[in-house]
Amino acid sequence: MTSLAVGVDIGGTGIKGAIVDTTTGELTTDRIKKATPEGGKPHDIVAVVVEILQELGPDQDVPVGVCFPAVVREGKTMSAANVSKKWIGFEAEALFEKELGRSIHFVNDADAAGFAEQQFGAAKGRDGLVIMTTLGTGIGTALINDGVLIVNAELGHLEIDGVDYETKASFAAKERDDLSWKHWAKRLQKYYSRLEALLSPELFVVGGGVSKQYEEFLPLLDLQADIIPATLRNNAGIIGAATLAEMSK
Repeated sequence: MTSLAVGVDIGGTGIKGAIVDTTTGELTTDRIKKATPEGGKPHDIVAVVVEILQELGPDQDVPVGVCFPAVVREGKTMSAANVSKKWIGFEAEALFEKELGRSIHFVNDADAAGFAEQQFGAAKGRDGLVIMTTLGTGIGTALINDGVLIVNAELGHLEIDGVDYETKASFAAKERDDLSWKHWAKRLQKYYSRLEALLSPELFVVGGGVSKQYEEFLPLLDLQADIIPATLRNNAGIIGAATLAEMSK
């Protein structure tokens, strides 16, 4: 028996959504993707999400999950990554529900992606603490302990050598500083070693677009925990948001 939910993944450059079979983690529709409006202001982004739901056309009783690049606390966005600062302290969930005319489940984007990998992807069946990291413009992180999501872990912002270390170890930093894979891996080694010293995870899962090229850098890292690439790629946020919405209904 299938169980359907909508997942919408909001990012700094694109907003994408699909209907998901939450028993398998598979998309049951084509993925719809639209550009994030310039400036990333709340009402402009919500208007695009409304368009996506209209195109997907789910029944009113189908749960909807929305993931967003911010710390989410009681429906408020407490931070803003690559979107307007107007989101900080904003009653985001209430605005989405008003404009969509339905209840939603609202969650941090890295949390959604990490949960999807634990349920259906690279971390499926793994016990203990799993740390998902997404290497992109910054570093997003998600913690899943024995299948339980620990929300709003902002471990990309660990201070190492006196700086917010995502400014040194993100993929954007690799491109900005024109680093070879070997030199970038040295920065990643410092970052993942610090995470391992603090939290002793059983597994690291590495996502973000650069994870497609994992063979260039993951073998260069020396850690006690396994470190493997994510498998759900750019659908992870959609799948995680939808699955969390189905579980919370």
